[in-house]
Amino acid sequence: MPKTVFQKIIDREIPADIVYEDEICIAFRDIEPQAPVHCLIVPKKLIPRISEADAKDDALLGHLLLTVTKVAKLTGILKTGFRTVINCGVDGGETVPHLHVHVLGGRSLQWPPG
Repeated sequence: MPKTVFQKIIDREIPADIVYEDEICIAFRDIEPQAPVHCLIVPKKLIPRISEADAKDDALLGHLLLTVTKVAKLTGILKTGFRTVINCGVDGGETVPHLHVHVLGGRSLQWPPG
C-alpha cells in the first residue's frame, strides 16, 4: 500500500507548516483551511480511520485529544474557542485514509457544520 500524504509529511518527504510535534503525533496547518486556524493532528502510527482503532490504541487516542489543547494554545485560539473534528468514511468527509483530528478556530463557527 502506498504511503498516505500524512505519512510523507511525517517522513519529511513533502513540506508542511508544522506547529507541534512529539514522539506520538505531528500537527500542521491544513493546506485547504476551512477557518482562519485549521490544523491537523496526525498520529505517527498509521490507523486508517477512527473506526479501525482498537483497545490497544487507547493511549494514542487520548494523546491526540490532549494535543488539541496544545495546538489551540500555540495557534492562539485556546481562549476564544475552537472546534475539534474527526471524519470517518466517505460520508463523514474523510479524504485521507489516516486518522487525523481537525482543530478549527479563529472565527465564530456555525452549527450544524454541513
